[in-house]
Amino acid sequence: MEKPTTATGPRAAGKVLLVGAGPGDPDLMTVRAVNALATADLVVHDGLVDPRILALIPAETPRISVAKQRSRHTVPQPGINALLVEKAWEGLTIVRLKGGDPFIFGRGGEEAEALRKAGVDVSIVPGISAALGAAADAVLPLTHRDASSAVTFVAGQCKGLTDQDWSGLAGTGRTLVIYMGVATATDIADKLIADGVSPAMPVAVIERASRPDMRAIRSLLADLGDMVEREGVESPAIIVVGEVVDRSNAEDKLIAFAKSAEKLA
Repeated sequence: MEKPTTATGPRAAGKVLLVGAGPGDPDLMTVRAVNALATADLVVHDGLVDPRILALIPAETPRISVAKQRSRHTVPQPGINALLVEKAWEGLTIVRLKGGDPFIFGRGGEEAEALRKAGVDVSIVPGISAALGAAADAVLPLTHRDASSAVTFVAGQCKGLTDQDWSGLAGTGRTLVIYMGVATATDIADKLIADGVSPAMPVAVIERASRPDMRAIRSLLADLGDMVEREGVESPAIIVVGEVVDRSNAEDKLIAFAKSAEKLA
């Protein structure tokens, strides 16, 4: 992209801060993130950013929502990239406010690359990821000396799910954390069981982590899809698969074992 110019020469670029808002509770934001909101000329925010966090933005600061929902985008990602570059070349200090952490399934890498390519100064303000916030709410240790020495984060949205190689990511002594997996919970369970994970492996779903209506429920891998449907689980939610689930405060939602017994046989 060609750098804008004025009558006196090239226009000075502003800067963009990719800021992690954390999982929802404003108290979980970093001091640096709060300070960035206070000094920004413009805030470009995701749709899932908690309203309590948006309330921290000064009333006089312009804001633009680029909300994304499953299969529906207010502004496609290339448009968001172009918007950030355009506003930065107006000389503004922009906060690009993202739920969780910008570099954990937040497309922060794509935005940082686009900004750097356009010659715009970009910096990252990390945030508590959805997985870490959810695990804390459920008192669910993602690693544990007696239960898990490895943890893996994966995206579970439908696109490309069957092509992803998850073999070895879940099982004894390992924890698998799945983002964006509510809509494909049954397919995820079938995939993991086909890859050799025990149908009796504990699984938890933590919904709306760090928010007042947070909920954490658990069952067995074989029952994951049924539990999500029966309990009416909605996004945002995190799925955790592993023995560490049994050490959590998640509420037991074991389903009558009709289906599970078939898969366990």
